[in-house]
Amino acid sequence: MKKIYKRLIKLFESRILIGVLSGIGIIVVIILIFSAGVSVGFHKASFGRAWGENYGRNFGMKPGGPHFLGRDNFPNAHGAAGKIIKKETPIIIVQDKDGTEKIILTNDQTKIQKMQKNIGVSDLKIDDFIVTIGSPNNKGQIEAKFIRLMPFPDFLNGN
Repeated sequence: MKKIYKRLIKLFESRILIGVLSGIGIIVVIILIFSAGVSVGFHKASFGRAWGENYGRNFGMKPGGPHFLGRDNFPNAHGAAGKIIKKETPIIIVQDKDGTEKIILTNDQTKIQKMQKNIGVSDLKIDDFIVTIGSPNNKGQIEAKFIRLMPFPDFLNGN
């Protein structure tokens, strides 16, 4: 029994075993990073597909082509930054910085702030500039978790 114990101790102290275990660990980390990238890409592509399929339903017209999509061919799925162009609570339509219209859905859990002060959805008005963070749904809309009312940026005024 002592002989087997000594061989096991020798095996666990060997550089070869440490190298093999380190290599396996590195491969596992690489696979996890790759899987995370695939998951994020799939989520972004799914939102882009849902947004395109529901464009006519959401905006009452059909998209005119790929220029409606962002620079990497997919709109930002988790938020919007732009001017409010229509408001019918709980829906807010924002013209995003890339010219696309985004439907923002609000609910009782949506936190809305102007500077450090909490405000309600009723305090938002047409032409207000907002930054929204949320989650995409399967209809190409953004379910808002947080909205911040901001001063309108001068660079968007053409100044």
